Amino acid sequence: MKIAVLNIGRTGESWLKDGLAIYENRLRHYVPFEMMYLQEPRQSKNQHEKIQKEHEGKIILAALANFEHKVLLDERGKMMGSAGFAGFLQNSMNRGTRSLAFVTGGPFGFSDEVYQAVPERISLSEMTFSHQMIRLIFLEQLYRGFTIIRGEPYHHG
Repeated sequence: MKIAVLNIGRTGESWLKDGLAIYENRLRHYVPFEMMYLQEPRQSKNQHEKIQKEHEGKIILAALANFEHKVLLDERGKMMGSAGFAGFLQNSMNRGTRSLAFVTGGPFGFSDEVYQAVPERISLSEMTFSHQMIRLIFLEQLYRGFTIIRGEPYHHG
């Protein structure tokens, strides 16, 4: 199973880039993995929130066309612990899923069109994190999920 994490825009902070690189390399030990950075719409920072989300939504939906299973990382999604998330990954592999995409939204979240097209959602916390920070938090949980599946000692809980 190939896994990709789709993100709007690049990661700005060097310390976040360093952390992402660490977990990207770790994940490739378990599964073909790609961190995808989708181009932000031009002049999006000056646009109204709804218009910005709509433009980002078109970019996200176009990128998702190549993936069999799609999941939004969204504050209104299903809450699960690390072991539950590992179970989700294992079930995806057991079903023979060829490609799995997780999507982080832009600073304002997702457009209505994206929500309609991708009904499956996972929440990482009841807290709100920046769209840049969630990338690192999610990659750590993805890595943790694979160590749980393999019975490796990284996860203690």
